[in-house]
Amino acid sequence: MSSPDMVLDVLRAELRAAGITYKMLADRIAMSESSIKRMFGQKDMTLSRLAQICQAAGIALEDVLRRAADARPQTDTLTLTQETSLIAKPHLLLMAICCLGHWSLEQITETYRLTEPECIGLMAELDRLGLIELKPLNRYSLRVSNAFRWLPDGPVQRYFREHVVGDYFDGRFDGPGEALMCLPARLSLASAGELTEKIHQLAGELARLHRNDRRLAPNDRDGFTLLVGFRSWEFSAFTALRR
Repeated sequence: MSSPDMVLDVLRAELRAAGITYKMLADRIAMSESSIKRMFGQKDMTLSRLAQICQAAGIALEDVLRRAADARPQTDTLTLTQETSLIAKPHLLLMAICCLGHWSLEQITETYRLTEPECIGLMAELDRLGLIELKPLNRYSLRVSNAFRWLPDGPVQRYFREHVVGDYFDGRFDGPGEALMCLPARLSLASAGELTEKIHQLAGELARLHRNDRRLAPNDRDGFTLLVGFRSWEFSAFTALRR
């Protein structure tokens, strides 16, 4: 993606975060809504027009340019070596999960028995591993995409199966916003592929809601975990009863 394209993508994201529609923007700068849509769609905008839009939307132009400069291609997964390094240190894995959840350094030290120097050291390790980019004042940005997932049957997934799954399913799943379903079906490979695609879409929707709710106060949010599995399988006790 070229730099001008990235600038407009960042600007579009900033407008969306501020709740400013193309129509609202068009009214503020005396242009038609269709012209605004065309500029963003064709990604053809002069610097003076960019500055005008930022001013009308109350968005700092320098912030847009800085975010575009910081943007880089992001990966959907880590490597086997990277995941192995994470599970070798439980504190490092905890810090990785916190960073993937966009926790601040203050939130981490308030929640867990980790000192600020310990957290900074762990964040520096995650920077060397390529999961985050550590910035001044102990801030960071992710180097992985919103579609990030752990390697199938990789070190982290195996660690979760051994240490996490039992603890996760020990709950009653009857609290506000909770659900547990086990739905068997006989499907063709095409139908199974269609459902798998919808699962990926669901993961994307979860990422969108997560990004949106980051604007809320910490007390207005709670930690939820979506655990989804889909495979060709039959309970072994049932298989034993087959003819």
